[in-house]
Amino acid sequence: MQTERLIHPIPPLYDKDCRILILGSFPSVKSREANFFYGHPQNRFWPLLARLFDEPIPLSVEEKSSLALNHHIAMWDSIHSCTIVGSSDSSIRDVVANDLSVILDNSMVERIFCNGATSHKLYMKYIYLTTGIKAVKLPSTSPANAAFNMERLELEWSVIKD
Repeated sequence: MQTERLIHPIPPLYDKDCRILILGSFPSVKSREANFFYGHPQNRFWPLLARLFDEPIPLSVEEKSSLALNHHIAMWDSIHSCTIVGSSDSSIRDVVANDLSVILDNSMVERIFCNGATSHKLYMKYIYLTTGIKAVKLPSTSPANAAFNMERLELEWSVIKD
C-alpha cells in the first residue's frame, strides 16, 4: 500500500443542540468509501453507541446520524488532511488539524471525547490551545484494539452519558 496525501472527505455531523463532540483521528479506507464515520463493519463504534443508549444498532447513514444527533452527539475527526498509508493511524504524518469552530460556534458542545489515543494526541497537540476544552481520551472502538472487549468499552465509554 502506498502513502497518500488525503483531505478529510466527511463533513462534520452536528446540530445546534449537540452537547458533546466525539473525535476520531482520520477516516479509515472503509469510512472514506462509505463517506461516513466508522464505516468499517468490524468497528464497534455504532454497536457501542446503540448499547450505551439502549437503541437498535443503526445500519444506514441516516440511522447512524439520527442516533448520534438524538443524543446530542456531534462527530468529526482531529485531522483535516494528512499523509497516511491505508487506514493506519501509526502511519499518519504531515498533519493539518480540523478547525472545530464550525461545530463549537454553532452548537452547545462543552465536552470533547477522543476515540483512541491517536485522536487524543493530535487534538492536544494541534487543537486544544485553540478551543481551551480538555478532551477525554477513550479507548478506541477499532477492531485493532483487541485489549478492550465490548463490555470494557461500554464501561469506559459510559462517561459520555454523564
